[in-house]
Amino acid sequence: RLTYIYHSGFALLDEGGTVIIDYYKDSADRPLTGVVHGELLSRPGKLYVLASHVHADHFNPEVLTWKEMRSDIQYLFSKDILENGKAGLLDACYLDKGNVWTDGVLEVEAFGSTDAGVSFLLRWDGKTIFHAGDLNNWHWKEESTEEVREAERAYFDELDALARRTDRMDLVMLPVDPRLGEDYMLGAKQFVDKFRVDRFVPMHFDDAYDKANAFREYAESRGVRFVELNYKGEGFMI
Repeated sequence: RLTYIYHSGFALLDEGGTVIIDYYKDSADRPLTGVVHGELLSRPGKLYVLASHVHADHFNPEVLTWKEMRSDIQYLFSKDILENGKAGLLDACYLDKGNVWTDGVLEVEAFGSTDAGVSFLLRWDGKTIFHAGDLNNWHWKEESTEEVREAERAYFDELDALARRTDRMDLVMLPVDPRLGEDYMLGAKQFVDKFRVDRFVPMHFDDAYDKANAFREYAESRGVRFVELNYKGEGFMI
């Protein structure tokens, strides 16, 4: 099961445990309420907490307080969170690009980003799952043509590295960010053009649900099942 928390935050659930990725804030506006505090933190099974990089919209230090209520929690953070002093050496297992962590149940491989930190390739319960973090073709209208080309080259380099590891994924969570302007879907289009993706979920769009869900048409034209998001805390069977 997949649960959308907010922004780039998601939870993956199976009978044996829960994986929370890039927790920023809970699905409800009031503190300590929402699907995470109301359900996931007390859910049976092991809890894995992943953070792709140090930016505040992907890493909330509050997650470190969860160990006070969970003895079976495993933190897996990008190394830049440690380097920026947002967590201590013993708080988590820190991953850099190229690192692989596994406990025999969950495998997490760190790939690159075109911004800070890493992206995550997960193998769990027979599924291959990709969470992009801030990996995207970040091209901005005010940049020069050469800067736009360089951003695209950097993105393609990271996709090529990922393709050397796998050419197909069961579930992909990747930015579809309207702030980029008229070409805001470009990175997502290039991703589904390159990989065989079963299900695609947009992220990093704040509350612009209509804009994010507009990617459905292109995704489905490439044979991809699109997961439409409509509210925080929404759940889906995968």
